[in-house]
Amino acid sequence: MRKFMTKALATAALLAMTAGAQAKETVVWWDFLSGGDGVRMKALLDEFNKTHPDIEIQATTLEWGVPFYTKVQTSAAVGEGPDVMTYHLSRLPLGVDSGVLREISPDELKAAGIEAGNYQPANWKAAQVDGKQYAVPFDIHSVVLYYNKDLLKKAGLLGDDGLPKGLDGLENFDAALQKLKDGGTDYGVSIHSATGDSQWRIFYSLLGQQGGEFLKDGKILDGDNLDKAVNAAAAVAKWTTSGWAPKQVDYPASVALFTSGKAAMHINGVWEVPTMVDLAKQGKLGFEWGAIQLPTLFAQPATWADSHAFAIPNRKGKEISPEKLKAVLAVIKWMNENSLSWATAGHIPAFLPVADSAEFKKMEPNATYSTLAKTAVFDPSSKIAGVASPVYDAAGNYLVPAINGEKDPKEAMTEMQEELQGLLDD
Repeated sequence: MRKFMTKALATAALLAMTAGAQAKETVVWWDFLSGGDGVRMKALLDEFNKTHPDIEIQATTLEWGVPFYTKVQTSAAVGEGPDVMTYHLSRLPLGVDSGVLREISPDELKAAGIEAGNYQPANWKAAQVDGKQYAVPFDIHSVVLYYNKDLLKKAGLLGDDGLPKGLDGLENFDAALQKLKDGGTDYGVSIHSATGDSQWRIFYSLLGQQGGEFLKDGKILDGDNLDKAVNAAAAVAKWTTSGWAPKQVDYPASVALFTSGKAAMHINGVWEVPTMVDLAKQGKLGFEWGAIQLPTLFAQPATWADSHAFAIPNRKGKEISPEKLKAVLAVIKWMNENSLSWATAGHIPAFLPVADSAEFKKMEPNATYSTLAKTAVFDPSSKIAGVASPVYDAAGNYLVPAINGEKDPKEAMTEMQEELQGLLDD
């Protein structure tokens, strides 16, 4: 009898252990995050796994850009790939058009406690295609204006609050650039002038500041939008041809011009905030710095923006189970609720309770430029737009020569319009 009881207890214990093991849901995760973003995401993933005994995230980091999205598409087509992945919102239309992304229904979001009202409105809308939800936003990342407080103060362009003054309006901004050059600064502003992606971000901001629309009703730069595009390209071309900004400068050099004090200002993504913070801490910057929303050079404030987001692949023949979906949405919800540390990479949290928190409001310069979230302009919702897209390629082929004074801005914008319209009409 004792042997029987011992055996029964052992069997029960084994069954309990097996049930416990089965209850733990594994979530396969893919991302494209490297550098500072990668370090911060790894910390979040480790913390989640440490605090959630019922869910284990198994994470893999792949190469950013075309390689990532190509692998996602090919794996989903054969029923393989992750349960959840990072995704740029600007790529959603292409992902939906190619059948890569699974819709997340309103009922599924509601059951997970993910509510639209808790997210930046522009983010949430950009996570939709044709009114259907295909992702949950994680942040807003945009271009901002970095500035050297010492050089701006010397030129009379710094207010008592430590913020730049006199930069709004294209004529005022140009005059400020000339004033900085006259004062002995090599460049008033440093820009990454050699590649299409960086120039697209500046161009799209200035187009938005004129109320322009790059794509409307299936037409590229239709009507007076072409004139507004020419205005945007010509504005930046004047910076380089006047010697206020460097021509044909690659990315590392554009950053170095600012960090070395040779450029008084620098237009770049918020992702360079950690670079400035680290250099300042190490005593290698040599000046006080700050970052603000892009000045309003035309009629209204607008800044190009994109978002890292979380999406679920549409795996052919191997759809996600209800149990796995529940775990995935729990991961997404937790990531947003704990996104304050993610913001230290320069990002603006998409999750409003974090963005509105006292802790984030003390985080500088993020808190200062977070105003741009209200006037952010996301890439056109189109299968030819977004990260590593034909639009970005066209920016490299036409916009870059225009802003470097190698091509007439009107000719360049007309050629870009014609090429991209041809792709849409095919």
